[in-house]
Amino acid sequence: MTNLNSMWAELIIEELIRNGVDYFCIAPGSRSAPLTIAAARNKRAKTFVHFDERGLAFHALGYTSATRKPCVLICTSGTAVGNFFPAIIEASKKKLPLIVLTADRPPELQKTGANQTIEQNNIFGKYAKWTFEFPCPTPEIKPEFVLTTIDQAVFQAKSGMKGVVHLNCMFREPLTPKKTEKRIAYSVERLGPYTTYEKLDAIRYTLDAKTLDAIKSIKNGLIVVGKIPLSGSHAQAVLHLAEKLQFPIFPDVTSGLRLGIDHPNLIHYYDLLLAENKLKNFKPDGIIHLGGRITSSRYYEFIKSLSPKTLKSYITVISHPLRNDPLHIVTHRIQSCVGQFCMTVNEKIPSRPQSAQLLSLKKLSESTNSKLTKLENSKTLSEEAVARLISRLILKNSGLFLSSSLPVRHMDTYAAYDGNPVIVGSNRGASGIDGTIASAIGFAKGLNNPTTLLIGDLAFLHDLNSLAMLKDLKVPLTIVVLNNNGGGIFHKLPVSQVKDAFIKYFKTPHNLNFKQIGNVFNLENYAVKSMKDFARAYKNKGKKIIVCNGC
Repeated sequence: MTNLNSMWAELIIEELIRNGVDYFCIAPGSRSAPLTIAAARNKRAKTFVHFDERGLAFHALGYTSATRKPCVLICTSGTAVGNFFPAIIEASKKKLPLIVLTADRPPELQKTGANQTIEQNNIFGKYAKWTFEFPCPTPEIKPEFVLTTIDQAVFQAKSGMKGVVHLNCMFREPLTPKKTEKRIAYSVERLGPYTTYEKLDAIRYTLDAKTLDAIKSIKNGLIVVGKIPLSGSHAQAVLHLAEKLQFPIFPDVTSGLRLGIDHPNLIHYYDLLLAENKLKNFKPDGIIHLGGRITSSRYYEFIKSLSPKTLKSYITVISHPLRNDPLHIVTHRIQSCVGQFCMTVNEKIPSRPQSAQLLSLKKLSESTNSKLTKLENSKTLSEEAVARLISRLILKNSGLFLSSSLPVRHMDTYAAYDGNPVIVGSNRGASGIDGTIASAIGFAKGLNNPTTLLIGDLAFLHDLNSLAMLKDLKVPLTIVVLNNNGGGIFHKLPVSQVKDAFIKYFKTPHNLNFKQIGNVFNLENYAVKSMKDFARAYKNKGKKIIVCNGC
């Protein structure tokens, strides 16, 4: 019979799988050997192995973002655990269910100067929704303890405000499944979880009368849509609400309403209209903000320009209970599924007549779209034109992962709305540029569809070793690198005026051309200098890197 370490590890992995959590992202390590071997030997476990814990964690983040299902991270003790932290911050901000299994030294080695031993319990602080420290396996503790702990962990990750669960697992040697003289008996004859958790939904969804009255009182309204669930039913519910209220919709690129969809209420180019000061006569007296924060900084500047007398109500609807009010202007905060909220309001309010204001905004947006078509026919390579052309050429229902900084902004601002519908992902929780390649690969893995990553050169450099993950990816991934030789976004910020420090300390030019990087990882590598070259390279099949130099 195997030893106790192996038995507990086998129970942990098996019970996770029985709870529907079957994707295990594993970094090599010694102290975590019981967990790794248990996952490797379980025939129902899907495993992914990568040598860099930071990249591995972002891969798990991307996978969970695409599937909306929990997945598992496994690593050894010490700084390996710390390398998970950036992705855990992002997962926490995005309310993604992630289960982290970290191996640890036993209590007698803690705070003794023992090698590779750090304080791991609660290491992620408030960014972990729920934490638990497994004691070293011992015969005095029943195997059922392990099972009920895993069941609770999965429930915590998935229920209510989804988030990160951290299980710190202490193991004494032996760490490999050696035979023991004493027989260890255990048998769990169940097909499903040992403990089943069930959360009863409310029989009937109700909305506070004051909120409903506030919506009815809005005469010149606006609907703003940030990140909402990937399901098309949520998007349709939003459109039906806008039709009934005759409100325009400002759709963020991550909303599912910006790309590959047209509708009379969608004002796709609101960001450019704000930039060109063409919305100066639009003074909404009420705003319904559905989902998460949006990408456009111009929108928030626009909101700040409205006086309290003009903007009388700002209603925010999102599934978690946190504030989501950086401007401190929200008058009504509803914790709800966006689709359910929209359907409930639809049942309670009468239809409104056609809005002249809406027609005017739609006309302005369509005029902007016509002007932007010249980007598609441009011979000169530019970041804006690349974003526009990707939105035209990308395959139907494929994935589009957008790096933070300029790439997500360019797609939000310049993308054609009448291309193919796609599934958009982006690390916009904490909006860091780290781990972007790994996240995109995990996103593609979760979708199991061809995916395009639009990324800046610094974000690309930041995560180069994650390109090694592509050898295990079964679907095509196209990585489009906007190479402007440094932090291009800083040119758009006030710090660009600090001439004596700007180039060296903010733009940070790297002077690299990435010509050979594809060869290192057995990828097709294209360096393009014209839009014609870019279009030709983008249409080629397979896994590839397209570097747009001098954008």
